[in-house]
Parts: sequence; structure tokens; C-alpha cells
Amino acid sequence: MKTRHILTAVAWPYANGPRHIGHVSGFGVPSDVFSRYHRMAGDRVLMVSGTDEHGTPITVAADAEGVSPRDIADRNNRIIVEDLVALGLSYDLFTRTSTVNHHKVAQEIFLGLLKNGYVFPKTTLGAISPSTGRTLPDRYIEGTCPICGYDSARGDQCDNCGNQLDPTDLIHPRSKINGETPLFVESEHYFLDLPAFADALGDWLGTRKSWRPNVLNFSRNLLDDLKPRSYTRDIDWGVRVPLEGWEDRDDKRIYVWFDAVVGYLSASIEWARRRGEPEAWREFWQGPDTDAYYFMGKDNIVFHAQIWPAQLLGYNGQGGKGGTPGSYGQINLPTEVVSSEFLTQEGKKFSTSQSVVIYVRDFLSRYDPDALRYFIAVAGPETQDTDFTWAEFLRRNNDELVAGWGNLVNRSISLTAKNFGSIPAAGELTAADRGLLESTAGAFARIGELLERSRQKAAATESLRVVAEANKYLSDEAPWKLRETDPGRMATVLHVALQAVDDCKALLTPFLPHSAQTVHELLGGQGIWSAAPQIEEVNDLDDGCAYPIITGDYTQQLATWGSTPLTPGRPLATPTPVFKKLDVGIVEEELQRLAAKTAADESK
Repeated sequence: MKTRHILTAVAWPYANGPRHIGHVSGFGVPSDVFSRYHRMAGDRVLMVSGTDEHGTPITVAADAEGVSPRDIADRNNRIIVEDLVALGLSYDLFTRTSTVNHHKVAQEIFLGLLKNGYVFPKTTLGAISPSTGRTLPDRYIEGTCPICGYDSARGDQCDNCGNQLDPTDLIHPRSKINGETPLFVESEHYFLDLPAFADALGDWLGTRKSWRPNVLNFSRNLLDDLKPRSYTRDIDWGVRVPLEGWEDRDDKRIYVWFDAVVGYLSASIEWARRRGEPEAWREFWQGPDTDAYYFMGKDNIVFHAQIWPAQLLGYNGQGGKGGTPGSYGQINLPTEVVSSEFLTQEGKKFSTSQSVVIYVRDFLSRYDPDALRYFIAVAGPETQDTDFTWAEFLRRNNDELVAGWGNLVNRSISLTAKNFGSIPAAGELTAADRGLLESTAGAFARIGELLERSRQKAAATESLRVVAEANKYLSDEAPWKLRETDPGRMATVLHVALQAVDDCKALLTPFLPHSAQTVHELLGGQGIWSAAPQIEEVNDLDDGCAYPIITGDYTQQLATWGSTPLTPGRPLATPTPVFKKLDVGIVEEELQRLAAKTAADESK
């Protein structure tokens, strides 16, 4: 079978502050589960992303602190990198949009679109602050949506109905910074001719049969109101417009959303350059055996199901105006846009400004990363908004991870270590023995098919069902009762139980990579079963600036998607618990912590 090339394109976390668990429930854990599964299945995977560092929120934060935008981006880039590594997200490259490489790639896409006639200049109305004279970008203007009446719509998009907007469309527009009514003045910009892609986008979406219905329906509805979209912005922080008379201007940049989605391509090119194989990125972007999956939250669908495909179609010369591919050649469109819904917290929408937030770093300072990964996988916002509560987190951890999976590992290995000291050989198998082994081995096909379609909640649930089946087998066969009467049968039961543990370890590896490595070692395994990402300090390939990246060598790990027969005689030691049982008091403790933070912020 020919090796598949899988591009996992992960939404770029914005570098205006640390990320919270709502963020990683959308872009982070789902993309990593998907990538780890495909690596185990033998596919070649390229998982890329980085920090999105341009745009107004960065400049506003910099002004407030009296520092440069680069200072803000540098600080938050490192925080985000450290948090994502602690969570175990196995990026091949996690970089940043402030690299020279990224700027060059973003500029090449712009020039390819311009050459083919899909980007054109236009004088339009831009918003400025009456009190400061500074430009107010679209996302810093709020007002009432003219379509659905939502009173907190942004100047570029309404989060309530999902429609694209312009600031001039808003009813009673106001500045998010100081509440004043903006002034609208004429400004020249370049626009992406989205209407020129109506047929091409419609034809492409018509072939997308495997997408989640909510994502596909939303994407198709976007075609009903295609309008040209401003490709540039009045701002002094971002990718320069590569045109004579524009490239030296301090007040014009490529719009952050148009440069951020190019990051998937620029990160792939940087990855290839860092490997010393500058053309290696093409295997993941241009081959017929390549599939590209984009992971994000639902607020990003418009940019990944419309804007980015339109940019690619225009660069390829495949829109209504025709054209020829740019210097990179023809580039593949997304295979699937895998969008999750929103995660809320105790019934409230995550909001940093209102202190309704649990930062990844704070969470991992108190709880294991696999406990969070498991909650997101089995109870996350896959196809509908989901509420994170501390009570439910406690239940999932204690009842499913500790009492279910952890209990199976602990008592199987403990009994074997105590009575045999190593993995015993199996004697003649009974129908019950064969039934369990057939079930655990057969689960790889069922769960693999679910993971192929990003049905991760169903896959995690099925994995724990198999664990429960193995626990029932162990209880029914009661090997501890056979020590004196039938030691041979005891050895067979424990061998079968340990084989089930090993199979379940593999089935759960995409979800629980940290504990999978622990179980591998408890079963006497040597080497790296599930590889962990690493932070490397590097220099920009073009200007020498230093920054951290996330990368890793995942080709040397032993993890495979399938049942691997255990070798009798492998020494075993009495295990320590794989998961921590949490005290019920953490629920009240965490709710009090949240209330105290909210009160403190409100008093400021």
C-alpha cells in the first residue's frame, strides 16, 4: 500500500496572551490525537502551526505596556510554546508569523493573486479614532449586526450569525478601546475579489462529502453573500505589501487573517528548510496522495473554508478569471476543515476580560496533562458547544481514568509481578480468552475508522468500552483464586489480561500519550513508545533572530496501530498508579479560586 502523506494544519494561537483550555479544545488536542493516530498507522504526517503575531490586539497590548509589538509577541510566543509542549502536542514544527520566511511566503501568495487579477486596488472608508487619529481595525469596532440584530458584532464578522461584515455595515458602531464613535475616512487598499471564486468554491465544497454537517452547511451558506474583502489594512505591524510605493510605508500591511492562513504553507517550507531538504514541503502540498486536514474552533471556519481556499484557487489560477500558478506551482486545497464548537466553563463563555478562564499553564500546574486531554477527547465540543465543569472533570478522572483504565493496568500487572515476576506464557485458550483477545485486536479497525473521520468522542468512548470489557474478563476469571488450585490457568488468564492491557495501551495512545509511555514501561517495554515534542532554541533562517520552536523526532517511536503479541519472560515489577485520584474537595476549591479571581478583577 502506498504511503499516505497527511498534512495536519493546526489553527495558529494568537500571541496576545496565554491560551486557555477552551482554545486547546478546538485546535490543540483534536489535531494531536489525529496526528498521533496516523503516525501509528504508518502514514507520513506533517503537523504545523505557530503563533499568530500580527494585527491590532498585539499593538494595543504593546501601547498599554509601553513596549514594542515584538516584545509582546516574543513573551507570549514562549509561554504558548511551553504550554503546548507540556500538553504533549506533537508538532513537527511550531513556529511564528514574524519570521522572514513567513513574510516572504505571504508576499509571494499576494503577488500570485495580483498577477492573476484576483487582487485589485480600491478606495474605501476606513475607521479612525477621533481622539488619537489612529486607525481602528475592523475587529476593534463593535456595533449591532444589521443581519441578525446581535448588539456585539465585530467590524469584520458577527459571531452570532457568522456573516462577514464591514465596519460601515454596523448599526451604532463604537470603538472597543474607548467606546467612542469612529470616524470613517477614505483610504486606498487592495481587495481580494471573492465573487470571482463563487463557482470554484461551490464546486469544491460540492465534493466535500465527509465534512461535519455543521461545518459544511455553514461553509456553503457563505457563498450566498460573497463580497470583495480587504487584503490590506492601515496598521504598522505585520507583513509589508510588496509593491512599489507600498513596501516602505509604515501605515499599510497585509491583513493579519490573510497572512495567518498562509502560515500553514510557510511553516511547511520552514520545516523543509530546517531539514536541509528545501523542496520536501511539496510532498504534503502538491502530491495526489496527500490529504490536508485543518483543525480549529468554529469562529475560524470562514477563513479556512472560504478565504484560504480562495487564496489558493487564485494563486493556482483556478478562479473565474483563470490565470497560471505562481512560482510555487499548483497547491492543494484542504481535504477537510475539522472545526469544533465552543467549550464553555461552568455555563459561561470563556472570557479573559471577565475572568472566566482556565489557562493551560495553571491547569497543568495542578493536574496531569492526560487528564485534560481525555476530558477534551471524550467530552469536548466536537459537534456542539460543551460545558467544562470541575465536577464532571473530577468524575471523568476518577471513574473512568483511575477506576477504569488505571485499575485494569494496576491489578493485571500487580498480580503478575507478585505471582510470576515476568509475563507468563499462555496455555490452552478458552472461549472467554479468545473472545477478549479478538475484541481488543478487532477494536483497532473500529476505532481507527472513527479517528480517520475525526469522530474522536466516539473513538475515546469505544476505547474505554474495550477497557471495561477487559476489566470484566479479569473479574470473571478471578486469577487470584487459581494460585493454589490451577497455576497454569492463572498464568494463561494473566497473559491474556496483559495482552489486553497492551492492546488498550495502543488504542489509547493518541489520546493519552504520556500515560501510554508509562504503561509501556510498566509492561517491561524498553525505548520510546509514544514520542514527546521538544522545544528547540533556533535562529531565524534569514535574519538570525532567536526564538523557540516545537519539533520532535516521531519516526523512532515504537507505537503502532495494531495488536503486538507480548513476549513471555519479560520481567515485571509492582506498578505505581498510572493516574492520580482527585479529592472531591477540588471542585469547591476551584470554584472558590475562580470566584476570588473574578472579584479581584472587578475591584480593579
